[in-house]
Order: sequence, then C-alpha cells, then structure tokens
Amino acid sequence: MRYYSPGQPPVYAVNGVDLRVKAGETIGLLGESGSGKSTLAAAIMRLLPPTAEYSFGEVLFQGRNTLAISESELRKIRGARLAMIPQDPATSLNPVLKVGVQIAEVLRAHSSQKRSERRQTVMTMLCEVGFADPERVYGSYPHELSGGQRQRVVIAQAMICRPALVIADEPTSKLDASLQHEVLALMADLVRRRSASLLLITHDPGILAGLADQIVVMYAGRIVEDGVSEQVLRKPLHPYTQSLLTLLATDTPAERIQRFPAISGGPPDVTQLGAGCRFEPRCGDRMAVCSSHEPQSIPARTSQRVSCFKYVE
Repeated sequence: MRYYSPGQPPVYAVNGVDLRVKAGETIGLLGESGSGKSTLAAAIMRLLPPTAEYSFGEVLFQGRNTLAISESELRKIRGARLAMIPQDPATSLNPVLKVGVQIAEVLRAHSSQKRSERRQTVMTMLCEVGFADPERVYGSYPHELSGGQRQRVVIAQAMICRPALVIADEPTSKLDASLQHEVLALMADLVRRRSASLLLITHDPGILAGLADQIVVMYAGRIVEDGVSEQVLRKPLHPYTQSLLTLLATDTPAERIQRFPAISGGPPDVTQLGAGCRFEPRCGDRMAVCSSHEPQSIPARTSQRVSCFKYVE
C-alpha cells in the first residue's frame, strides 16, 4: 500500500503484511507513530484517501475480498459487520447533531427498525457503555460531554449493530491515564459479550497486557514479530520489540522521568527503502547481512514468529 503526491516519490506505508484475526479474538497491533498501523486499519475499512493505492493483495472479510466489491456493497458491511472506533471522538462526531441521533443513524442505515425502536435500542446501548442517565446523553451535543463520555459514545456507535470485527485505532490516546483503563475494560467486555473480534491499535505495549490474545508488532510498514501476547510481552525476540518494552521497565516512575527510555535514531524514510532490514540503522545487534538482505518471518518459538537474522540457523 502506497501514497502518491504530485512531484514526490511514493510512500510505501504498508508492505507485505499478512494479518489474520480469528472469530472472537483480540489482536494487539503495536508500533510507534509512522509504522503503518493506522494506514493498515484504514485499508481494511477501505477508507484511504484518493492519493493511496492498493498495489496488490486482498482484504478478506467473512470470505469476501472487500477491495473488489462495489462501494454500495461495502456500505452494507461497513458500520454493520465491520466497525471502527476512531482515535479522536471530538473530530469524528458531528458537532451540530445530538449524539443519540448520530448513533441511531447507524441503525437506520443497517436495520429495519422503526424510529421508536431505534431510540430504545440506542438507550439500551448507552446504558451498556456505562451511562446512568441515557436520556440526558441521548439529547446532548458532543461539546456538552467530557472526553471520556464522548469516547463511550463512539464505542456505542461502533457496537450498536453487533459487528463481527471492531477496529479500535488508539482509542484511549486522547484520555488521561485515570480513564484509559476504565474505557479499555469497557470496550473489551462489550466485545467479549457480543462474541466479536477486536483489532486494537496502539503504540503503548502496557495496555495490551491481559487484553490481547495475540500481539503483532509493526515497524516501517512491515510486521517484525507476532505471537501469543504473554510470550511477546515477557520474552520479546525482535530488537525493536525489546526496545519498545523498555517502557514497561519495573523501576519507579521517578526514575523513568530521569531517564525516559528511547530508541536511538529514527524510523527510515519509507520513500527510499534499501535492500536490508529496515531496523538495521537503529539496531544494537545488527550484523553484516542486515544491511544487504531483508529478513523474512520465521517461527522462532511455539506460537511466535520474528523477522530477524539473529534467529536464522
């Protein structure tokens, strides 16, 4: 998947990604900003801008390639069976429509319920996402709600039609730490009770512990490691994953402030990718082969794969 701009070289944002989400499974998609996580999510939803091009590959959802179906057919799936929880509800919600109406619009597009029935369904959904006063929330405009309340509204909007797959793109990045755990727990509980699958996109490995079944790590548009959540978090294999997990060091908050962990160097220019490993310039374990050849994903442990020459026999 690449982006084009007039007079500029193409940006290879996602390349050679093979990602599978099983029914009822939660996948954590982990990586720093610019790794291609959000582009991958938009590609699955087919919400990329006109400057983007799907150069090859398929997006298979319940046996259908969503890249090959018509826009009208896609609209029947998107919002009903395939839903997204956006990063910033302040920009995704319409400021001039009451939030109850905005949630009900999803039902109107994908169900045969009458207006009174839609209202009752929305009220029930607002209770499910933790509102004790659904009547007030239903009749409120987005600016009349707090950030945490708006996040609950977009979760309700995504879950109202009981989708099979929910994509949550950094769903707590706009919330303070005291609300993050609460909102994540709510979202995970809703997904579990409705037997849905969840693709949770984040740059913070800490929120995936106890939440994700599998973790997929992306760097510069490629998957560098994937496996069972507990294995990846406890015994990461790829040097990039190991660097990310230094953020979960067991030292005290005061010590972290004094020496905030960082990965040396910066991500590669994805308009000028060389033949070698994309993490090689920043890697403390690099070898000669890393600069001339790109590592392929190989099984390194049970239920864990990695793209790194350190594990090639």
